[in-house]
Amino acid sequence: MNIIAVVVTYNRRELLKRNIACLRLNTPVSSIVVVNNGSTDGTGAWLDEQEDLTVIHQENVGGSGGFYRGIQYAYQAGADWIWCMDDDVFPRPDCMEHLLPYTHEPGVGILAPRRLMEGQIFTNDFQKVNLSNPFASMYQQKLKKQVVNGPVDICGTAFEGLCISRKAVAEIGLPNKELFIFCDDTDYCLRAVLAGFRILYIPSALMDKEKFFSNDNWEERSRKKKWKRFYQVRNSTYLNHHYGRNWWVKYLRGFNGMLGYLLVALFTCPFKNVYTLNDVAKFWQAYRDGIHEKLGRYEL
Repeated sequence: MNIIAVVVTYNRRELLKRNIACLRLNTPVSSIVVVNNGSTDGTGAWLDEQEDLTVIHQENVGGSGGFYRGIQYAYQAGADWIWCMDDDVFPRPDCMEHLLPYTHEPGVGILAPRRLMEGQIFTNDFQKVNLSNPFASMYQQKLKKQVVNGPVDICGTAFEGLCISRKAVAEIGLPNKELFIFCDDTDYCLRAVLAGFRILYIPSALMDKEKFFSNDNWEERSRKKKWKRFYQVRNSTYLNHHYGRNWWVKYLRGFNGMLGYLLVALFTCPFKNVYTLNDVAKFWQAYRDGIHEKLGRYEL
């Protein structure tokens, strides 16, 4: 079986080194493809020294653009299964061996491992999706609220170890690269489920996830992440508008999500050096971009 691992990286060289070292121990993996999204920290030079890696250098087109290119390459290279991950997850040496037995399960298009952070289960995977009630979350029956000891069907997982079958890629295509960051994995999973594929969560297949610590205060953390919030608003609005089954989900759920960020920006801009009144307008524009499914790039 031709299993190709796809890793997307950006300016996290030391984490990438650890990730690659872990992948090299997963012997069922046929080859490793690293998509370098324009790193400026020496990642590119280190990658060019690795003779056993296939390296794709490109501009920073976000996680969605990275997985679009990596999955495209792996599919064209004849992969039977494509194992996708960011650079901050570290598969245990037998992780793929625990996924392999389920590649022949009827209807399975995506396999998802269990992620651990400091030994504790880390998951945003969910078993049901709500496309009809605007006052409830889209993500229902989250695994973090359950004890799961064996394989279970889910509706969504993250690009942090999900393994995609060739049949699924042939049917649903590549990730939406225009999303840049956030919701690209949810979008891809929804497309798979709506096309009739199963997503199977395998708790015995383990990956460790890096935990990031920050000594910054709220103001500094918010300032660093501010640009990401516009993508969160736009892309979550896009998901609800694109997949929602009624007017209320298509328009109201995204509006409610946007309103929270807008109010934070409005009421903190006079006192904190994070948001400005101009950002209030940007959040409104991000919402409008989502409902019009206008998926361009925001200035960073």
